[in-house]
Amino acid sequence: MIFIDPPFWPAHGTVFSHLISDTSVAELHAFAAANGVAERAFDLDHYDVPKRLYPELVAAGALPISGKELARTLVASGLRIKAKYRVKSVSTVLELRWNALMPGRPTLGTKLLERWSEPHRHYHSATHLLAVLEALDALTDRQTSRPVALAAWFHDAIYNGTATDEEESAVLAQQCLKDLLPPDEVAEIARLVRLTATHSPAPRDDAGHLLCDADLAILGGEPDAYSRYTQGVRKDYAHVSEADFAKGRAAVVRQLLALEPMFHTARGRELWAARSRENLNRELEALLAA
Repeated sequence: MIFIDPPFWPAHGTVFSHLISDTSVAELHAFAAANGVAERAFDLDHYDVPKRLYPELVAAGALPISGKELARTLVASGLRIKAKYRVKSVSTVLELRWNALMPGRPTLGTKLLERWSEPHRHYHSATHLLAVLEALDALTDRQTSRPVALAAWFHDAIYNGTATDEEESAVLAQQCLKDLLPPDEVAEIARLVRLTATHSPAPRDDAGHLLCDADLAILGGEPDAYSRYTQGVRKDYAHVSEADFAKGRAAVVRQLLALEPMFHTARGRELWAARSRENLNRELEALLAA
């Protein structure tokens, strides 16, 4: 079922309603697309819709309810995205994490967050960085070493959707950290960043196993989380035509499915391996049918 609250929230010279589903994000996207709601109006678990669209959306079947009822309905549906995953909250959480990891170096943390928050990023954003750090927490019981944690911070610090992103990010790590950390630690961080280009660490590369597993943890997400991931990736490549994107993305999915193992740590396999293959196979089937 689709729900909408009254136009109340002011922005851009008008007031806005929230449009949600209590069933699935897919249902919400389908309703929005069928009724002229712009894709860019989607905010993780709801659409922000201007007042002028309210009567049309109600006429199309959206059930009007109060703002409080809408919030309760979204929470009860299980589709609510926690506040910490929203951009402003993400930045606050990441600032705290950075200051704990690198005390006395807030300027570097701010510069990195500016990179992760660039407007052209959708999936490869600060939300992804936080997700990788939290996946590392799950893999290490919150005992992630400094080189692995810093490699996570730098692994997509430069992101332009090109084959050189990981190499450029590794070089950036070397440049930013060379005067702050011992040379061998800087070299290890850069090495780990480069590993995220292939996600194929050596058999006994424990640090590489942790970073690569955490970077791919989204593949083992619940269906709605995986759907948000694929939508974000598509937006990252919005400049690519549908046909070319489907072809390229199918190649990436096949490469991921060919990873053996896909997850290198026992904990990573336990948490994400089975669902990853389900999600990837489902996506590949959809891409080939497009």
